[in-house]
Amino acid sequence: MLRFIYATDLDQYPLLKDTMFRDRTTQFRDRLNWDVTVDAKGHERDEYDAINPLYVIWENADGTHGGSMRFLPTTGDTMVNDHFSHLMDGVDIRSPLIWECTRFCLAPDAERRVTAALVLGASELMENFALMQFVGVFDPRMERIYSLLGVKPEVIGRAGEGDEEIGVGLWNFDQSARPRVEARAKFDKAQAEAWFRHSFNHPYQLVAAEQYMQIPA
Repeated sequence: MLRFIYATDLDQYPLLKDTMFRDRTTQFRDRLNWDVTVDAKGHERDEYDAINPLYVIWENADGTHGGSMRFLPTTGDTMVNDHFSHLMDGVDIRSPLIWECTRFCLAPDAERRVTAALVLGASELMENFALMQFVGVFDPRMERIYSLLGVKPEVIGRAGEGDEEIGVGLWNFDQSARPRVEARAKFDKAQAEAWFRHSFNHPYQLVAAEQYMQIPA
């Protein structure tokens, strides 16, 4: 199932939390050889996990992590502005209608449906938070995956070549891609909406969502 969880609420799901951060270690440090920080628990975490991001997580039937993405409003600190603005000629992406998506992670044994499930989760986030776009950094491998699902980003900056290439892109969710994504995810919009509502039935989470929606003066 899909869960939408703020960082401050992750302790309510100890197994899901533990396996998500361990899977991030496996993917980003062990497999992709990124220079990331791993704590004594084997958790890959960075400074953006400490500022209460919203995670979209696929939870397996046994309560473990199947895949996840991390979202932050671009009106605050974001990875793309803090570390990758050079790919956009030094221009920051800041808008209450654009959120950053980072740390796309799949468990080593993730079902093939999980990537599509996360895309549908992101589309629910976009619709229910009245967002226009997501911004994120990606490599050629992820760009190919997005293209297969019909959600290829609009590239606004690139650097490097081959396996070292990295890009920054903006995403909309093209509704014409929905049938293809739902077929891969093996659930439809009604189910995704039900999971979204279930995740936001706690008063604190609703308040947090409203605060994220506020436009700075």
